[in-house]
Amino acid sequence: MRAKSKRAPTYQSLAPKRMIDAIADNRRVNTSAEALAFVRRQGVVLEAGRGPVANLVDSIAGGPIRGSWWGHPKGKLIFRLTRDVRDAAEVLVCRLVEGKITFVHKRLWPALVRMADSFDRDRLAALHEVHTASGAHRILVTPYPKWVPAACRSQALKLSRDDAARQLGAWVRTHATA
Repeated sequence: MRAKSKRAPTYQSLAPKRMIDAIADNRRVNTSAEALAFVRRQGVVLEAGRGPVANLVDSIAGGPIRGSWWGHPKGKLIFRLTRDVRDAAEVLVCRLVEGKITFVHKRLWPALVRMADSFDRDRLAALHEVHTASGAHRILVTPYPKWVPAACRSQALKLSRDDAARQLGAWVRTHATA
């Protein structure tokens, strides 16, 4: 009788399909423009960590990172690019997916607004990091819906819930509360 293999499961066997698709996209992210293009393409992206959507840090690193990305050889690049995305006007920074830092591209804001009653309002708050004179970082929170532009509200009213959920992606089916 043959002994069973004790090989560890592969990254692809553990990763959600959307994350696999993002990495299979084979577009390494090395610049701010590429980071923003990645968020634009994916629509909803975690900054880092595991979840039901792609994450930016793994795309910058070229694959999954175990543990903290601070010690990764591309740690400085990761920091710079994630901060550039956080500062981009076309990206909402919130804690939408599993309470983790999430980037939502502007093209999906109407869908997010249409589905807002399906999420905890705290997860829809816009986060903005500021640097104080002392060098400390502070997070400013703009509650939902104060950050939502009027044009976005109008567009949201034209969407059905099904269309909005489809635009946001499959993760909504299991992560929305209503």
